[in-house]
Amino acid sequence: MVVAWNMPEPSLSDKVTFLLRLEAYADGTTRVDLKETHMSYVFLTDQHAWKLKKPAREEYLDFSTLDARRRNAEREVTLNRRLASDVYEGIVPLAMDPRGGMHLGGHGEVVDWLVKMRRLPEHRMLDHAIAAGDIRTEDVERVASVLASFYQAASVISISASEYRHRLESDVNATADELCRADYGLPRESIEALRAAQLRVLRTEPGLFDERVRQGKVVDAHGDLRPEHICLANHVVIIDCLEFNADFRKLDPASELAFFALECERLGASWVGDQVLAVYEQETGDRPPRQLLDFYKRQHALTRAKIAVWHLKDSGPELRNKWIGKAKDYLLRAGQSISSPTEPPR
Repeated sequence: MVVAWNMPEPSLSDKVTFLLRLEAYADGTTRVDLKETHMSYVFLTDQHAWKLKKPAREEYLDFSTLDARRRNAEREVTLNRRLASDVYEGIVPLAMDPRGGMHLGGHGEVVDWLVKMRRLPEHRMLDHAIAAGDIRTEDVERVASVLASFYQAASVISISASEYRHRLESDVNATADELCRADYGLPRESIEALRAAQLRVLRTEPGLFDERVRQGKVVDAHGDLRPEHICLANHVVIIDCLEFNADFRKLDPASELAFFALECERLGASWVGDQVLAVYEQETGDRPPRQLLDFYKRQHALTRAKIAVWHLKDSGPELRNKWIGKAKDYLLRAGQSISSPTEPPR
């Protein structure tokens, strides 16, 4: 039951300060580490990870109200249980008592909601395993098998072939337009070459995309399949799906696997992405054309470049070189798979 005490609403800073205290956690902890992302604060205790959304509002999301954050937290738990059923334990209220004291999971006026997750061993996250050289072929095969089963069971999105191509074309243009903004100082000629390459494939090879729709290959996917979201535990778990906007999860598995391959490549482990795709193809019988995979890889590289420069909105000038450098790296990788107009499809 939610009880209104007519107390002043605690600020986001007040909530973060409280959640950094050891005594905030009834199950006990010896330390609390904080990780901040673009949209969340994550508090790491000995046994759990607690995620608090920022009250942000953007064109593609709205966490500005308490009810919106509650609904998003519920959705995050439900969707992530598809690939990490025993990690996402539920949502927990942050409440305030009549004296203004805050309590995690206690009684009082609910002032926010947190997602409670079982904490995973950091050294077994795929990005850490790659960096440490502690990854085996069988680990990669286990990841691939989990993904193959997930995509085969995923809900098929009802969309026409023309709608799918139009959506991709709109994304190409919107992303290129954003990256071409003068204040980012990115190489406009390279961006326009990438835009032209993407539009050329969409307009001269529409069958590549139409066939994927016809085969029911556009599904409710993960949406953010990066190595840092995959844990090589006794059974593979994959966390942090993109929960806040369903449109961003409407993906072809070939697109999501191309993104995963791109991220593995950036970590110096291209073989991991290649092997996951090979096992996926073997277990599902789905063999996406190389030209399609190249298109998807370019599109994700462009999107990641856009996300990199968006970080400039809420970071200081001392981080400008970091984010611009990251965007340029993605643009470079996108350009590596451009085919000339006369080159036959591979």
